[in-house]
Amino acid sequence: MHNNQKPDPTDLPTASRLLRSTAIAVGVAVTLLVAVVLPAEYAVDPTGLGRLLGLTEMGTVKMAIAREAEQEASAAMASAPAITAQAPRPPTAAPAPVQASAPAKEAPAAKAEEMTLTLAPGQGVEIKAKMRKGASVTYVWVTDGPKLNFDTHGDGNGISYHGYGKGSESRSEGTLTAAFDGSHGWFWRNRAGKSVTVTLKVTGDFNGLKRLV
Repeated sequence: MHNNQKPDPTDLPTASRLLRSTAIAVGVAVTLLVAVVLPAEYAVDPTGLGRLLGLTEMGTVKMAIAREAEQEASAAMASAPAITAQAPRPPTAAPAPVQASAPAKEAPAAKAEEMTLTLAPGQGVEIKAKMRKGASVTYVWVTDGPKLNFDTHGDGNGISYHGYGKGSESRSEGTLTAAFDGSHGWFWRNRAGKSVTVTLKVTGDFNGLKRLV
């Protein structure tokens, strides 16, 4: 015979205990949602705890960057020229003579350019460079101290918005490789409450820097 001992019924969780545990778990989840997730993601802080922990500021930056990206995309779509269909060309009577292929072009020499701008409180500015698909530039931009909201993106060739990165920093550097022929560059918004100066240095394969906003 097996000496299996049956558990004491008093050791098993009762229905009321299970309900109480479930209610506690739901309460903890709701508390985390209201006190942490909403302030950090959406800048909604009904309890005030997110402001004390710095989460509300994080959510405010995220929401501001998202709104600015949507405004940039809408403006680019509104200003994009309409594409008209072209009538097909009639066939030629005879094939064109084959021409000798042109010698391969040498890679363009790397260019270097620098621009410095000062943003008033709440002001947004944008600098872009004309680049062909696959071309790369190295860049570094730095402010005189305060952080700026930034959105690195491109547009052109039928594409109204292509993002490379966004955030809130006082300095950023890296390499930007054009995903298509068009304009590629940087947009900044000053939320620091005072004037901020930003200096951008770009080196590589591009066709000049231009301020758009």
